[in-house]
Amino acid sequence: MEILNYTAVELAGKIKAKEVTVREAVEAVFARIEEQEKEYHCYVTLDKENALKQAEAVQAKVDAGELTGPLAGVPVAIKDNMCTEGMLTTCSSKILGNFIPTFSAEAVRNLEKAGVVILGKTNMDEFAMGSTTETSAYGVTKNPWNTEHVPGGSSGGSAAAVAGNECFFALGSDTGGSIRQPAGFCGVVGMKPTYGTVSRYGLIAYGSSLDQIGPLCKDVTDCAAILEAISTHDTKDSTSVKRQDTDFMSALIDDVKGMRIGIPRNYLGEGLDPEVRDAVLGAAEVLKEKGAVVEEFDFSLVEYAIPAYYTIAAAEASSNLERFDGIKYGYRTEEFEGLHQMYKKTRSEGFGPEVKRRIMLGSFVLSSGYYDAYYLKALKVKALIKKAFDEAFAKYDVILGPVAPTTAPKLGESLSDPIRMYLGDIYTISVNLAGLPGICLPCGKDSKGLPIGLQLIGDCFQEKKLIQTAYTYEQARGRFGSAKQTAESGVR
Repeated sequence: MEILNYTAVELAGKIKAKEVTVREAVEAVFARIEEQEKEYHCYVTLDKENALKQAEAVQAKVDAGELTGPLAGVPVAIKDNMCTEGMLTTCSSKILGNFIPTFSAEAVRNLEKAGVVILGKTNMDEFAMGSTTETSAYGVTKNPWNTEHVPGGSSGGSAAAVAGNECFFALGSDTGGSIRQPAGFCGVVGMKPTYGTVSRYGLIAYGSSLDQIGPLCKDVTDCAAILEAISTHDTKDSTSVKRQDTDFMSALIDDVKGMRIGIPRNYLGEGLDPEVRDAVLGAAEVLKEKGAVVEEFDFSLVEYAIPAYYTIAAAEASSNLERFDGIKYGYRTEEFEGLHQMYKKTRSEGFGPEVKRRIMLGSFVLSSGYYDAYYLKALKVKALIKKAFDEAFAKYDVILGPVAPTTAPKLGESLSDPIRMYLGDIYTISVNLAGLPGICLPCGKDSKGLPIGLQLIGDCFQEKKLIQTAYTYEQARGRFGSAKQTAESGVR
């Protein structure tokens, strides 16, 4: 079996057994990157020299028995909005085109402690604002399953790198579906943990009350291992939660007997592609056959989630992006007269159109006279959505549905109609508004051969139920394969 076809946990096992060296794994990934990166454009920054140095250091620790975890020696990619000490971190924006952090994000540090080798930083929608990875200042990322289509966003570079075997797993961030939606479009596994489970220290914020770091990987076992490695309490992040139940690999159990699974009727109505609907309901049927109790229920607040989310996210973005002014770090315009003109020109030249759109929207909803009418109302809707989920989880262990209304759209389709792009987030954003965990895994392909994503949503701190349900379905489905490697067994 070719090295690149191993999952992260499989590769770590081979390294531990001395069947593969860390250097061989890193060189195999860079050979694949050199072969296809011009076409896919998954990365903004690559550092082969440092990765090979890391590989030697990690190999020495593995050989000495100092690194024994399930990720030791695995080459990984990091989304370009997480600080990495000494490595360019741009948020795929011109305004941070020269920013090299002096520290690493806590999630990145946790992975380094686990013995991973960092390959580079993946492309993304600028400042994580977008659903297609087309708003990057450094060019468009393409879907490895079909390069005429988008990989999703904003973590599209991370998802495409995993799908195209340009890394063994990657970190992404999820503000309104930015891990789960690209995972669905690229046929990989992606998870957004409960808000506060993974430290946001060193994550360049878009919407502080919504952002959460999580894994993009090849299967549910990898997902559990990565989540276990990055979930630690962090005193540097005031939203970090102290949890005792982060042994996520213990949830890799093939059993859903008696588990109650709810499907919101509102997720299956108008706007949902029939092929996506059939694949998702097919996955529900598999879980039913395995002993789960599956039923539909009403979840009517879903139609209010999009306006509430974009109001809150834009408001927080306009506040968070104030710091990019050309004074402290990043890009500064060359010609200006006076401080105000410098601010104005730097931000006009440094930010792309989608970021400007959201800054203006956020500034508007926070302005005097509109705060109560929009922002305050959105916060009330957010509370109602959380209450609706609480009521649903009183009856169900897991909520099942699609991750997006369609499979990956063609390049250019979404940018021409921003409202349509926003509507594509309908099934993912309410999870962020309520701070819940959600996982996406592939459940089939459409008639064009593009992957279809299944989304499972859990109550706060119930990641283990999601992992168990996803793992059970995955065992029944068989290996899905990557874009470069067709499934070894039939996909239902």
